[in-house]
Amino acid sequence: MNFFKRLFSSEKKESLNQGLEKTRTGFFSKLAKIIVGKSQVDEEVLDNLEEMLIGSDVGVETTLKIIHNIEDRVKRDKFMGTNELNGILREEISGLLKGHEGEETDEVFIPKVNGPYVIMVVGVNGVGKTTTIGKLANQLKSQGKKVMLGAADTFRAAAVDQLKIWSERAGVPIVAQEMGSDPASVAFDTLQSAAAQQMDVVLIDTAGRLHNKVGLMNELTKIKRVMQKVTPDAPHEVLLVLDGSTGQNAFEQAKQFTAATEVTALAITKIDGTAKGGVVIGISDQFSIPVKYIGVGEKINDLQVFNRFEFVDSLFKESSESK
Repeated sequence: MNFFKRLFSSEKKESLNQGLEKTRTGFFSKLAKIIVGKSQVDEEVLDNLEEMLIGSDVGVETTLKIIHNIEDRVKRDKFMGTNELNGILREEISGLLKGHEGEETDEVFIPKVNGPYVIMVVGVNGVGKTTTIGKLANQLKSQGKKVMLGAADTFRAAAVDQLKIWSERAGVPIVAQEMGSDPASVAFDTLQSAAAQQMDVVLIDTAGRLHNKVGLMNELTKIKRVMQKVTPDAPHEVLLVLDGSTGQNAFEQAKQFTAATEVTALAITKIDGTAKGGVVIGISDQFSIPVKYIGVGEKINDLQVFNRFEFVDSLFKESSESK
């Protein structure tokens, strides 16, 4: 496999390694138990591997795909030693992760568009959505971009207040209205203001309520329709934020939001707090949506541009190196 040229800083690589430590430790300790006393990959090893991957929240469908591919290789090669299993798993996982434009660097890639690049951010309450917006705004500003926030989650006063705090922390302007205001109206005002001030990027926060699909779809569709009165091709990106530590619940949220709107990118947060980082693999594979950002800590720089090759490198980093 031809890996992209690595442009990630050593600091960000170390942060990623630390963020995946729980997942990596759990993964390899379980793998070691599976192959102990075994010299080759047989049916028992594959059964235990299947159980391990599902337990790491890779997901049933993605796990079965990995196991099927390994079974085919075992049949083709006749003999496969357990010492080869790491390399094979690495290849299979790398092949399942979806790439995205700009993943070869550790900077946020913003395509050139006519006017501000509009990102509508969706996700339920508690997944780190507002924090992700704030951290993303901070990174974009550090790259020299003019960024504006839109507080369209008007159903909770706390959501607007939290976004205002992040706007101050990142040093970027925000458009907000009173609690209970029409979210589409906030989005409209934000885009008008952003266009007038020649902003490069607009980040629109939306309500984190996971109500019925019809209600969610109608709300998000209205916001998009109203934004298009100002910027005809807005939003340019719909970013779904998921909490990686919730495992299968994150899968269910992805199902709900992809049914309600056209999600184009994923941000998976709180990976550092769980041993089930395999959720990144399963969600990317099952929904065919690229993971664009990954949260590996609480610091403002711990939201990283997701690079699938760096992720796999870190996941399979030798345990002796990660101590």
